Amino acid sequence: MEYYLVKWKGWPDSTNTWEPLQNLKCPLLLQQFSNDKHNYLSQVKKGKAITLNNNEALEPAIAEYIVKKAKQRIALQRWQDELNRRKNHKGMIFVENTVDLEGPPSDFYYINEYKPTPGISLVNEATFGCSCTDCFFEKCCPAEAGVLLAYNKNQQIKIPPGTPIYECNSRCQCGPDCPNRIVQKGTQYSLCIFRTSNGCGWGVKTLVKIKRMSFVMEYVGEVITSEEAERRGQLYDNKGITYLFDLDYESDEFTVDAARYGNVSHFVNHSCDPNLQVFNVFIDNLDTRLPRIALFSTRTINAGEELTFDYQMKGSGDISSDSTDYGPAKKRVRTVCKCGAMTCRGYLN
Repeated sequence: MEYYLVKWKGWPDSTNTWEPLQNLKCPLLLQQFSNDKHNYLSQVKKGKAITLNNNEALEPAIAEYIVKKAKQRIALQRWQDELNRRKNHKGMIFVENTVDLEGPPSDFYYINEYKPTPGISLVNEATFGCSCTDCFFEKCCPAEAGVLLAYNKNQQIKIPPGTPIYECNSRCQCGPDCPNRIVQKGTQYSLCIFRTSNGCGWGVKTLVKIKRMSFVMEYVGEVITSEEAERRGQLYDNKGITYLFDLDYESDEFTVDAARYGNVSHFVNHSCDPNLQVFNVFIDNLDTRLPRIALFSTRTINAGEELTFDYQMKGSGDISSDSTDYGPAKKRVRTVCKCGAMTCRGYLN
């Protein structure tokens, strides 16, 4: 007869008991146990699967793997719950790792908007706003700024990369349903932070279809000076990480660092042929040195597809030839690119 060693929820390990299969009323846990055992056996000996006779006890290595996988599953679920408590947008966040035993990042804090470092002031209240009854047909905030309204009636962006987006703000008399309030409403899609199988660490995939030219997410993090970004960049080089994004719409005074503080965009990987495009956005803060960074889809993105953007892409939409000037690939050590695109440049920077 098969027996399973059971850890009882809410009780210490000293109360663990061996139970026959008929005593276990947890089909999901049993299925996970079976899947984890199969995955382990499929991975050993460089992919050469081995099998166990039903009457043999599990080898210690297999048992250890199954326990670690169970603990990882619990940790990732708790992290997923925490992310959804902290986020302030409609779209849900899911977490998935079917690749390895990596758990939640130990030094990452979820935020919904820029976090200024000491000495940097973010003015988050506009000094004026529109009085439109219909922002599509009247002289609205974009016109006051000398640019076109960014969206069509399907909430898709219609301006070329490099053109700034001016949305209606807290001083405007139009309501929350105004068609010129897109980025400020946050991510509307359910996204999944998942462990990639190609060695790129964590990535992000969409769980629903995203229409082309649609807003997907903001890139947020700590706002630091360019001097501080240079110092941090040296440290990040040694770790092989890239999270610095220069706010270079009109000047190059500030940088966003999403290494420790960020949102889902922290986990979005690079691609030389990306499906997301960078745009500069101004809403309540009209300081042209401090635009918000929004990522829009460049094409239709199907459910289950990974989201990517070009780490060398500027807010102007151009690709920099000098990778030390523009983020988030603000690095001095060349990092091999693993994006796999036909147009891959070979390096992240």
